[in-house]
Amino acid sequence: MKRNLLGIDIGGTKCAIIYGIQEGDNLTLVDKKKFETTNVDDTIEHILAGIEEMMRLYGLTSSNTDAIGISCGGPLNSSEGVILSPPNLPGWDNIPIVSIVERRIGIKAKLQNDANACALAEWKFGAGKGTKNMVFLTFGTGLGAGLILNGALYSGTNDNAGELGHIRMAEYGPVGYGKKGSLEGFVSGGGIAQLAKMFLLEKFQKGEKVSWCTLQDLEQVTAQKVAEAAIRGDKLAQSIYETSAVYLGKGLSVVIDILNPEVIVVGGIYSRNKDMMEAVMQKIIDEEALSNANKVCVVKPAALGENIGDYAALSIAAA
Repeated sequence: MKRNLLGIDIGGTKCAIIYGIQEGDNLTLVDKKKFETTNVDDTIEHILAGIEEMMRLYGLTSSNTDAIGISCGGPLNSSEGVILSPPNLPGWDNIPIVSIVERRIGIKAKLQNDANACALAEWKFGAGKGTKNMVFLTFGTGLGAGLILNGALYSGTNDNAGELGHIRMAEYGPVGYGKKGSLEGFVSGGGIAQLAKMFLLEKFQKGEKVSWCTLQDLEQVTAQKVAEAAIRGDKLAQSIYETSAVYLGKGLSVVIDILNPEVIVVGGIYSRNKDMMEAVMQKIIDEEALSNANKVCVVKPAALGENIGDYAALSIAAA
């Protein structure tokens, strides 16, 4: 049976309207429209008009379209359908986005934070398909996570379950999630950039030169720039990624011990740099995690690639 689904992906700089068709275990992306995130009122109007345009284009109606899924960074109240002041969306304070969409469009809508939505997508249509217990980590600019436990999304008492990036891994270290030495500080794009600056500054203060960065360019270092140097064989860049992989392994060992999942799916930077990080990460897991839990858990790169945000919004509608 075919199901027409619509998705809304609300981001700090861009939003998207997505149309997809679900047939059993398969989800096909049909079309997507993107636009910039501006002020609250204008962005909401662009979202609503974008949905109406997509529906006109494909002959979608309230009777032949199952649901609308809304993916947005937290904090939010998924049960009430309200966005609660996300740090990347200034001015989005207590926005009842679900009721706004349902009132204008006339189709049932559901809201989830973006990490939970990505977890649903990888569980239903990606690397976690067929599992009962799965953990998903974003590993992008920051580190978000979503939990699938006993065959269902687990979001906690007030939508704060799975905030693994907030766990402190060291007394001192890169800052992530407002906490120095947090897992996000070590395992995120922003964290890898901070690590790189520390490693590079050591070199520069000793009068050493680095082929891929100068002292003047230090503040412009990114995780991508470090990865490119590491792939070319630069030992310093490789050691930066290895440091991140060590802390990824430590963090995943905690997850394995507490949740005993079948699969941990890691997206973003890990997916793109698996060859550079996997062996170091797995060595730490083998040393740290309970052996009985470790032997039934596999760490996989995300399968949905750069389209995961589109699948995520549609997966909320499909759930």
